[in-house]
Amino acid sequence: MPHIDIQCFPGRTEEQKALCAEKVAAVVSETLGCKISSISVAIRDIPEDQWKSRVWDTCIAPDKELLYLKPGYTCENE
Repeated sequence: MPHIDIQCFPGRTEEQKALCAEKVAAVVSETLGCKISSISVAIRDIPEDQWKSRVWDTCIAPDKELLYLKPGYTCENE
């Protein structure tokens, strides 16, 4: 029962978010071999000025060893 939580800067339409969720769910279903009905996808808008405190410091930096795809940027010196 995968749950995917996408956090991004604001600015995408509801249609873009829905399409993204559908495509992500399809790839996860195919790749991990689970039913699409078992997958949930959340998309959270995080203001740019809150990214470091709400995402980098709480989700990315503490879980670096779990990241299969690491970001090409850093917030460590901010």
